[in-house]
Amino acid sequence: VRDPSELDNYLLLSATNRTPLLTLWTASWCKSCKIVAPIIKELIDRDGVGEKEGGVGYVECEIDSPNVGDMGMRYMITSTPTLLAFSRSEAQLDTKITSLAEMKDREFITLWIEDEARRGGSGGAGGSGLFGGLFGLGKTP
Repeated sequence: VRDPSELDNYLLLSATNRTPLLTLWTASWCKSCKIVAPIIKELIDRDGVGEKEGGVGYVECEIDSPNVGDMGMRYMITSTPTLLAFSRSEAQLDTKITSLAEMKDREFITLWIEDEARRGGSGGAGGSGLFGGLFGLGKTP
């Protein structure tokens, strides 16, 4: 993903299908991103992590693309790599991952993907924080 309209299209598809969208925020110069990206893609594409929980979508967002505009700032992306899930087109900031050690830990990432898949597009409102808790959003059935 190299511009906001492209991300908006993925978010719309994700919301329509009630499937969480996992985004990996990268940069062309980021060596850590090149280590993490294949691990996550392999877990989702090859190993099918998250499928039995309802599935997930996955895209990589290139934060240093010339057309990216304020896309990273919009979702509080302050470092690369960053993993951020979206549910019903809303960023789940309470589950955002910025720790490289956690992203390289296959067991940790597997559990994170499964948890996000269980959300099944029912999160929204930034996750299960104050307003999600008040209105019953972000709870898994």
